Amino acid sequence: MGITFLAAGTSVPDLITSVIVARKGYGDMAVSSSVGSNLFDVTVGLPFPWLLSAIIYWRPISVDSQGLYCSVVLLFLMLLFVVCSVAAFKWKMSKGLGVAMFVLYSGFLATSVLLVLGFFQCPF
Repeated sequence: MGITFLAAGTSVPDLITSVIVARKGYGDMAVSSSVGSNLFDVTVGLPFPWLLSAIIYWRPISVDSQGLYCSVVLLFLMLLFVVCSVAAFKWKMSKGLGVAMFVLYSGFLATSVLLVLGFFQCPF
């Protein structure tokens, strides 16, 4: 549950930046910023502290989050949807596409919270 709130807190500045850039007419820059910042967070921001901890304490890092694998699979599928849908709309963002992405993200967030709270188990 803490991972979910941490993720939301780190994404708010990216959201604000993307909205400002999109309103100035640079939709492609807004989309690449949102994907690129999350990619950087996952490939550098997450493993670097774990690497430092492993070097300092010489023990493995344990990640205790139920449904983490399921959440990663869902995020990957959503990433594919975003890229394919934006490409299908000829790289033009529309309000309908934005609403669809917001609804999908809300569904992902609800699914992740329900997984952590144990309302259902990940089938993978």
